[in-house]
Amino acid sequence: MMKTLIKIAFLISFFYGIKANAQIDALQYLKTNFEIQKTEYIGKPFSYLLSKMTQIQPKTNWSSQGKDLGKTYSTNFIFCDKEYSFYNAVTLHIVWQEIIPTQQIRYYEKKNGFYFTNEERNFYGDKIIKDIAVFR
Repeated sequence: MMKTLIKIAFLISFFYGIKANAQIDALQYLKTNFEIQKTEYIGKPFSYLLSKMTQIQPKTNWSSQGKDLGKTYSTNFIFCDKEYSFYNAVTLHIVWQEIIPTQQIRYYEKKNGFYFTNEERNFYGDKIIKDIAVFR
């Protein structure tokens, strides 16, 4: 019984370690290729940045409003499953050049449950990037 518990604990630790390393690698990849080189992407459509993102793609997206309700200034693109997106997840924060009406974003959030689908890819694709930050 004790050997079984030890094996289970080892496997859980092993898989957690793999997931943690994947998050660190994603953070390094995004910081190196997009945040540090953000001048290449500022003023260009989000679809251009996505086309350069060859190793990973966002899994979820969460937009935030400023003080003006109904106006969205930025979106967080998160690189883990939705159930983990609030737990120190690797995030690509995009500030948009032009304000996006929140009701347009809410439509996709409700329809797709905050998952980054092809519909979101198309919706955000022509939006122009004003700034980029990557954090965990």
